[in-house]
Amino acid sequence: METLQNKLSSLCKKFFLNVHKANRTGLVRLGKTYKEENVKAKEVLAVVLAGGVGTRLYPLTRDRAKPAVPFGGIYRLIDFTLSNAINSDIRKIFILSQYKSLSLHRHIQFGWNIFNPVLNEFITLLPPQQRINEEWYTGTASAVHQNLYSIRKVHPRYVLILSADHVYKMDYSKMVEFHEETGADLTVGAIDVPLNEAHRFGVLCTDGSGRINRFIEKPKNLQSCTPNGGVLGSMGIYVFSTEVLAEVLERGVREGGQDFGKDIIPMMLDSHRVQAYPFVDENKKQSNYWRDVGTIDSYWDCNMDLVSVDPAFNLYDVNWPIRTYQEQYPPAKTVFAGGDDGKRIGLVLDSLVSNGCIISGGRVQHSILSPGVKVNSYSEVYDSILMSGVQVGRHARIRRAIIDKRVIIPPGTEIGYDLEEDRKRFSVSENGIVVIPKGTILSPVPVMAMPIKQKSVSAHKAAPLV
Repeated sequence: METLQNKLSSLCKKFFLNVHKANRTGLVRLGKTYKEENVKAKEVLAVVLAGGVGTRLYPLTRDRAKPAVPFGGIYRLIDFTLSNAINSDIRKIFILSQYKSLSLHRHIQFGWNIFNPVLNEFITLLPPQQRINEEWYTGTASAVHQNLYSIRKVHPRYVLILSADHVYKMDYSKMVEFHEETGADLTVGAIDVPLNEAHRFGVLCTDGSGRINRFIEKPKNLQSCTPNGGVLGSMGIYVFSTEVLAEVLERGVREGGQDFGKDIIPMMLDSHRVQAYPFVDENKKQSNYWRDVGTIDSYWDCNMDLVSVDPAFNLYDVNWPIRTYQEQYPPAKTVFAGGDDGKRIGLVLDSLVSNGCIISGGRVQHSILSPGVKVNSYSEVYDSILMSGVQVGRHARIRRAIIDKRVIIPPGTEIGYDLEEDRKRFSVSENGIVVIPKGTILSPVPVMAMPIKQKSVSAHKAAPLV
């Protein structure tokens, strides 16, 4: 008689055989649905450019690279590009890092170690290695050129070059398929931009087939350069056939080229087929969403959109998850429902509140709180971004501010109510957003300036500062 162990063994063998057959035929399990596996994606190597200084985001980039800047409470900017790659079935990724990369490296190490090398999957950080010369990366093309050795070791058919500091959703496998179908040597991701914003982009001039015949880097005066009269801006997303990439980089860098937009693409227009790929948005909203959060004001605007009733960018789409690394925190909570004076109320309205936050008798409205933030009694936080570990003291008032990690706001402090005073201590953006750098130590507010409670409390009944 067949033993129970033999029966179980037989069932397991049948199960894994069926899984193997499903994978061989291109059908893989994804949640509760099946989809055809994109074979072309397995021939793609993604190269993520993550070495930017991010000077316009200073002081948020004082101690970290721009791709490592927190966003939306729990994410980092690089998470959106990496999530797009994973959701596109692209699982061979190089990340080219450079400036102030410690927090970026830690984030990748702790949060993105999800690849299986047995299946030829990987995510690898590549700081400058001086294989070619003794220079650091001096531009986007320079960075990729210095890593041609590593790229060739992978033997990809296509190389997908990505920026690490934009917020958007995109299926890169569709762009790779378009690249192959059009027979292009280089395909450039393109987005429609208003004419009055063309000066912020590399502009693509195309013919009727979408072939790029001219590339203008951040033009000051532009009418239009597409058959329909619109303006196409480069997204900084490129698909190269690998042999073409190696050829043009060797030639371009030898001639002094350092950047794809400024040097390499214009050089290719007469000798190669360079195609524009219109952005296909996976965000599935009425308007396409792609944001370069390159300034403090644009960064604040994009974050504040997330707390609106119907945000332009959807974080809650289970079919296009945004992955990240999160430390272990207890659930967020609010405490106190009135107190002795009826005003000590822990209240959160129209806000994103991460794990580990405690709103203890204070009010938070239209704001984003990263993990471990504590808002103490009688304090008020409006239209602000508070990063991990921020502590807000009693009776403090904060509005239109970005407060970086581990800043302690003393009791009674006011931020965002007197910009002239704020400029003496902090950075203030063009649109009046106050930014307090990571770990800043603020001077306590004089006792005489503190609000006076209407009802006195005896010493032995005084509540702790929570």
